[in-house]
Amino acid sequence: MSEEKCIFCLIAKGEIPCAKVYEDDSVLAFLDLSPVHPGHTLVIPKEHYKDMLHVPCELGTAVFSALKKVGAAVMGATGASGFNVMQNNGLSAGQTMFHIHWHIIPRFDGDGLGVWEQGKYPDAAAMQDMAAKVASYLEK
Repeated sequence: MSEEKCIFCLIAKGEIPCAKVYEDDSVLAFLDLSPVHPGHTLVIPKEHYKDMLHVPCELGTAVFSALKKVGAAVMGATGASGFNVMQNNGLSAGQTMFHIHWHIIPRFDGDGLGVWEQGKYPDAAAMQDMAAKVASYLEK
């Protein structure tokens, strides 16, 4: 998707309205139109990046700072006892908007939401084999 047609880019430029909760020079945070719980907030870089693999590392400080500030504010405003920060990369991981964004989802004791089903490696050797395989890609 081009930046000209990206809804999040248009929101960041002020061309589409949003329920803004936070903004600085690099980052914008606004309420999700389809919240898991009221207060569910999206945090986006104002500049267009498709996914995590395209974001410059220098942006990390601004994003992390915003996630901390907005996460605390969401907990305060909603009375949540915790929150999830979620970010999806690629269609198979659930990414539907191809402008990187982080979800801050307020959580409450007994809210019935899970995160994901956890699996197991068949044995320690299979786990070590996978660790070695992943590590080999870091060397490339």
